Amino acid sequence: MVNSPVKIVVVYQSLLGIYGDRGNAMVLTKRLSLRGIDAEMVMVEPGEPVPTDGAVYLLGGGEDLAQVAAVNAMRADGGIFHALDMGAVLFAVCAGYQIVGNSFTVGDKDETIEGLGLVDATTTRGTVRAVGEILTHWTSPDGVDVLLSGFENHGGYTTLGPSARPLAHVELGIGNCGDGTEGAVQGHVVGSYPHGPNLARNPQFADWLLETALDRRLGPLPDEQLNQELATLREQRIAVVRHSKNLAEDTRWLGARP
Repeated sequence: MVNSPVKIVVVYQSLLGIYGDRGNAMVLTKRLSLRGIDAEMVMVEPGEPVPTDGAVYLLGGGEDLAQVAAVNAMRADGGIFHALDMGAVLFAVCAGYQIVGNSFTVGDKDETIEGLGLVDATTTRGTVRAVGEILTHWTSPDGVDVLLSGFENHGGYTTLGPSARPLAHVELGIGNCGDGTEGAVQGHVVGSYPHGPNLARNPQFADWLLETALDRRLGPLPDEQLNQELATLREQRIAVVRHSKNLAEDTRWLGARP
C-alpha cells in the first residue's frame, strides 16, 4: 500500500543531476497533484539515509567519478533495495541507468565498476559517442505503440542480458548500443538513456511509471485543454526531430554528389 503523500524520491542530485533530470521528479509530482493526489518530492543526498517508503525513485545523469561515488553510497545505504522489495519503482536515466546494471566502465583505462545488479545489463565504452535527438517506440500496457522522444548523450554502450527486456525500439538515434533497442525493464526497475527531461516530453510514459508504483490506473488528466496542449507539443517535437533527421540525410547526400 502506497503511503500518503506519495513520495517521489530524487537520489543524490548533487552527484547525478547535471542534465536536469530532476525535472522528471517535478513532472511526476505535478501529474499526481493535478489529479488531486497528495504528492511530495523528496531530495536525498549522499550521507543521508534513502527513505524506504517512496513510490518512485529517480536516478539521473552524472560523470564517471560521480557514478562511482553514487553506486558505492547506494550499495552501502541499502534503502533502494528495501524500497524495491516493497513495490516501489526505480527510474534511472543515463549514468543512473548504467549504475543499476551489473557493471559499467569508467575512465581512460575503462576500469570496470560493479553496479547495483538490479538490471541484467553491462555497459562498456562505445565506438562512437551517442549525442543527439532520439525517437523510440514503446509499447504501452494496452498494446499501443507510443513514440518517445528525448536527447541522448552517452559514451557508454549497454548490452542487455536474458533477464532484462528492452524498454523501447529505436527509430532515430543509437539507444543502448546501436542494436535497435533503448533502455531496459526488469521488474520495477526501468532504465533509459534520453534526457529532456525524459518525462516532460513523454507524459504517457510518466503516467505508466506512476500507475506501476501505485498499482492502479490513473486515466487522463482532468484538465482536457492541458491534455490537448501537451499532446500538441509532443507532436510538434516529434515532427521537428524527424524533419531535422531528414534534412541532415539530404545534406549528406548533396555533399556526396560529384
